[in-house]
Amino acid sequence: MGKLLAMTRESARLALPLWNERYASPPLPMSRAEMAERGWDEVDVVFVTGDAYVDHPSFAMAILGRTLEAAGFRVAILSQPDWHSCEPWRQFGRPRLFFAISAGNMDSMINHYTASRKVRNDDAYSPGGRIGLRPDRATLPYCHRAREAFSGVPIIAGGVEASLRRLAHYDYWSDTVRRSILLDCKADLVVYGMGEHAIVAVARALAAGKSVRELRSMRGMACLLGAKESEQLRGNPGEAVVLPSYEAVRSDRMAFVEATRLIHLNTNPFNARTLVQFHERQAVVVTPPSLPLSEPEMDTVYDLPYTRRPHPRYQEPIPAYEMIKDSITIMRGCFGGCTFCSITAHQGRIIQSRSQGSILREVQKMAADPAFAGVISDIGGPTANMYQMRCTRPEVEAICKRQSCVHPSICKLLGTDHGPLLELMRRARTEPGIRKVLVASGIRMDLAQLSPEYVRELAEHHVGGHLKVAPEHTDPHVLELMKKPAIDNFGTFAKDFQKASRQAGKPRQYLVPYFIASHPGSDLHAMIDLALFLKRNGYRPDQVQDFIPAPFDIATCVYYTGIDPFTKEQVYVAKGLRDRKMQRALMQFFKPENYFTVREALVQAGRQDLIGNGCDCLIPANPPKEAIEARRKRANHQARGEEVEGDHYHTPSNPSRGEKPGERGLQQHGQKKGYRPGRKSQQRRPGKK
Repeated sequence: MGKLLAMTRESARLALPLWNERYASPPLPMSRAEMAERGWDEVDVVFVTGDAYVDHPSFAMAILGRTLEAAGFRVAILSQPDWHSCEPWRQFGRPRLFFAISAGNMDSMINHYTASRKVRNDDAYSPGGRIGLRPDRATLPYCHRAREAFSGVPIIAGGVEASLRRLAHYDYWSDTVRRSILLDCKADLVVYGMGEHAIVAVARALAAGKSVRELRSMRGMACLLGAKESEQLRGNPGEAVVLPSYEAVRSDRMAFVEATRLIHLNTNPFNARTLVQFHERQAVVVTPPSLPLSEPEMDTVYDLPYTRRPHPRYQEPIPAYEMIKDSITIMRGCFGGCTFCSITAHQGRIIQSRSQGSILREVQKMAADPAFAGVISDIGGPTANMYQMRCTRPEVEAICKRQSCVHPSICKLLGTDHGPLLELMRRARTEPGIRKVLVASGIRMDLAQLSPEYVRELAEHHVGGHLKVAPEHTDPHVLELMKKPAIDNFGTFAKDFQKASRQAGKPRQYLVPYFIASHPGSDLHAMIDLALFLKRNGYRPDQVQDFIPAPFDIATCVYYTGIDPFTKEQVYVAKGLRDRKMQRALMQFFKPENYFTVREALVQAGRQDLIGNGCDCLIPANPPKEAIEARRKRANHQARGEEVEGDHYHTPSNPSRGEKPGERGLQQHGQKKGYRPGRKSQQRRPGKK
């Protein structure tokens, strides 16, 4: 037996690239055969994910799987299973402890559909970028199949999708308020936020013989109580905050506004209270968030023996991996509090940083890889320049309920020293085998301007031709709703960056600003001002970032209700697809194919003065030939029922109907492709009266 185990360990070792022997362990098993190679007759946890399995610390299944492995548990990965049958859930046998269910690194609906509710052309988290390898609302069928496969095995849901839908929420794709995901997926618990603490605590408790009911009081948990327990809680909620019920937020928009306000006032793990929301006779209970990881805990997580590669079974490239394979995460969390962003809601607003030693060990591991070209593509996180920035007064941080540490102004108690980050960047770029260390994850401009030395070093050593920044808009009212600084801040930073680039002998370096169309508060006049700003400054964005109301976000509440939950002021919202299309076109007014849409927007806004040949005019008086040709081709394609580039998208197959997972042909079974979720034809539904 000992000889057999030794042979198993040797075969697993040889399955790794030789350079990795010092650093990595074999990837977690994805099949029964890989279990057998390890000598396992059962696993403790089956981790089900909607993403391809990439053993890299930028992927949730890798971090959580390796964290469980380090704690002594046997973990198998069930990646992108065919959900029309429960058989894939049975391939590892009955898990000893629980199923861990995640839709993946993104909410599955955002992964599938654009802001226009059209099916995306690709899935960055799937091999070959293929679509259709996960279902809509993936958490639901994944949990149902797990329950069907092995009755009685606890089901713990988590990830971005489950986290942001743990309470009643507005769902953009159905244009309804949906109840907590717990009632639909039937999971025993939802672990929300970053789950390293919680998932190990759950595994240890279940291994010790505790029941799922005994885990409900753990931090970072959401659970559904039975009718009897809920009635008892209704009569005595104790110190818990009782939110407006699901029935109230579904029927009354002011109740939805109040629920959003209370939820976001209870996101600081140091002072958050338990939240309770009743759904008819049952109560959803959400405990306070998990405490942020300390620096040693962050080091432990990121020092685990990742192979930093996709599982060997994949033959096609995985786009998300190709983008981040040479990047390094140095911190998590964001105290910016942007109302349209889910990072703060999921990772928290308290910055959690790794030590320099841990980061440099990862740099050395990358440099030892013969396939590594010597360029670190990104050293950062949600924001590149928040490394080791925390509140300087822990006693104040423990009671603070401020939604943003940098808006409307930078808090005087916030530590904004760029010194530790500068030292880290200098050490990283001088490591043997490293030619260049780039910053690609975007920076917070208002913070960067507090350190001219950081801007100088950034321009001289860490920009590969262009630097991403996110001013997001030009309109003061929209920026206030976003919790972003005034556009003048971008102008000042642009001058500082250009000056630093010239001094570094790199005058051709430039900024790539990101702007959002159709954000709450943004009307045609605001977008026209943005288009004029782009023209005057010579910016021609290749891609348009269109606002998508993600569950849980403050901006989503504003989109749905038309009310700011903290000021209670009315806000204009562009909801019609035509309005949103005009806002997108204005951001790319220079494209001939957008000419007629931009003209319609200018006429509707009474800005015909911007049509002509003046220096400020956005479009000429007469349409260019390319615009007429593009309109003619578009009309011909639509008349023939053909796909129009940039308008219609591929349709994912539906394995529940017996179709193979993947991309469905444009014409199948004599039916035309629908272009919105749930539609079987291209015909619009009758308008509401």
